[in-house]
Amino acid sequence: MSTTSAEPVVAPSPAPTASTPPPTPPRARVNPGRRGFGARAAVIGPPLAVLVVLLGVWYAVSIGLAASGKGFLMPMPHEMFTLGFFDPQVGADIWIALFRTTGVALTGLFVAMVLGIGWAIAMSLARWVERSTYAYAVMLQCIPILALVPLVGFWFGYEFLARVIVCVLIALFPMVSNTLFGLQSVDKSQRELFRLQKANKWTVLTKLTLPAALPSIFVGMRTSAGLSVIGAIVGDYFFRRGEPGIGSLIANYQSRLQSAELFAAILAACLLGVAIFAFFGWLSKVAVGRWYDSTL
Repeated sequence: MSTTSAEPVVAPSPAPTASTPPPTPPRARVNPGRRGFGARAAVIGPPLAVLVVLLGVWYAVSIGLAASGKGFLMPMPHEMFTLGFFDPQVGADIWIALFRTTGVALTGLFVAMVLGIGWAIAMSLARWVERSTYAYAVMLQCIPILALVPLVGFWFGYEFLARVIVCVLIALFPMVSNTLFGLQSVDKSQRELFRLQKANKWTVLTKLTLPAALPSIFVGMRTSAGLSVIGAIVGDYFFRRGEPGIGSLIANYQSRLQSAELFAAILAACLLGVAIFAFFGWLSKVAVGRWYDSTL
């Protein structure tokens, strides 16, 4: 008796309907290393392209001025290093002066941070303090610093203390305004919650408003950091007594028409401001980056 094997019956796959979306094709795998390289290129590429364009324009202008006999007005970019940083005497003078300017700038920034945060806290706790003193903070910001520098020299001398005071005058207002903005921007529902718990002003300040204001405080720190460097350079430039800073070197190179050394000193001052700004940016990410999203 012969037996026949039954063939398996395969049911046809149902056609995709409006309620059943068609299957999506598998995605192509992306190499993580290639993705990381592309992300880094997208971040680094545009600034490098702008730098190349600026250097090209700089070289073109320098060559044109040199051809007309006015090359001292703008040296070649590489001369900042060959005649500036890489020269033993000039390089040593720049780094020593930069170290002194850094000490003045950091001291003035610290004083501005203490005064600014304390002033803003006092204004947030008592409205009469804000109404009485905030206008004077705005006036201090609006007065040209070059009009105050001679007065600071007359009253406090022309050395370290006077330079620090100039830094404080320039860097104080951003600390006050940003800290006050952060303290006053706390959500009302959170304030009501603390009020229902009958928390006193000190508890509300330390547990709610001050931690919530940290992002704004760090914004003020980054802004004041650059301004404190400017204040230290302005003080050095005008006072020219005591231990000379980078501002004194800039004034000396300018009077001697040493353009390569002058541009090298200016570049060193710029790098100092960028370094202090980047430090406080990193500190801000460490302190509040894990729970604060700047895109919100």
